[in-house]
Amino acid sequence: MTKPAVLVEPGDGGSVYCLACANHCHIRPGQRGICQVRFNQDGTLMAPWGYVAGAQIDPIEKKPFNHVLPGSHALTFGMLGCDFHCSFCQNWLSSQVLRDDRATRSVNTIEQVNPEELVAYAVRNGAQIIASSYNEPLITTEWAVDVFKLAVKAGLKCVFISNGNATIQSLELLKPYLSAYKIDLKSMQEKNYRELGGKLQNILDTIQKAHDMGFWVEVVTLVIPGYNDSNEELWEAARFLTSVSADIPWHVTAFHPDYRMLDREPTSVDALTRAAEIGQEAGLHYVYAGNLPGRVKSLEDTFCPFCSTRLIQRRGYTIGEYTITAQGTCPKCGKKQPGIWTDDPKTVNLGGMGYPRRLSF
Repeated sequence: MTKPAVLVEPGDGGSVYCLACANHCHIRPGQRGICQVRFNQDGTLMAPWGYVAGAQIDPIEKKPFNHVLPGSHALTFGMLGCDFHCSFCQNWLSSQVLRDDRATRSVNTIEQVNPEELVAYAVRNGAQIIASSYNEPLITTEWAVDVFKLAVKAGLKCVFISNGNATIQSLELLKPYLSAYKIDLKSMQEKNYRELGGKLQNILDTIQKAHDMGFWVEVVTLVIPGYNDSNEELWEAARFLTSVSADIPWHVTAFHPDYRMLDREPTSVDALTRAAEIGQEAGLHYVYAGNLPGRVKSLEDTFCPFCSTRLIQRRGYTIGEYTITAQGTCPKCGKKQPGIWTDDPKTVNLGGMGYPRRLSF
């Protein structure tokens, strides 16, 4: 279930340089990259292809995207492996395969599938969006592109849910097909990113590049007590995002103990509200508090930054009210609202599915 990689440069002595993520692994014959799923086979870099380790129909708000066809359904698919090793990973059973024996032993969900079948399932199940997620999609970019090529022809929007450890080569390969890119900004501390297996500047660069290349970008920060929740660090993150664009939606979401980080308390409502207020004070137009549905008041909703009219009312993954016009404007002041909106607001799924629906191929 592999194919020769596209994101690669030749090295010496049969070695290769992988260009899928910013780790830029130098891989010799018989060796694997940091992600463990891209490997050098006799001088050829092989990349995952032709399977999913999970696929289901999700509300797009679960990704989370709040400015991409709200209320719509997304066929989300994932593979195995990751270029990071986050101790708080909530998808570790798929992302840490071949790195953590517990994850490797638990894998029994792989299903072989081709791009045609995946796109056909999306269409048949009423999805308007197809999303690459669950593990880190950058390390399986070639597979995603082959799926996305057919998805775009079928009239679907394509999105990535990623840690943002990208290269310009992977972004350029995705550019013709990808509409939106959700990026995790896990911390503003270099030492934290070093522990995860990356570099902070690479993530900041990806946010800037993705925005400059015309992708619709939304950013998520999982607010972890005692890890990245100081006022200083939250202000630094918010100011950086504002410097790229005040229109980037920033989702501050609640942590719950998972994987190897079991020594922290879940994020409180007060801490999440404080983080969101910092984002608003820093000048961001759209700040959302997630993972605590019904407990963060209006911080789940979308408001017009010009006249404060509520445009979208949410509770968790469910849309209760939608008033953005077919032209993507506020119905009261007429100002354009940044995002990807439907041109037929009557079709927005109010009271939506609100829950995922698993598929079997």
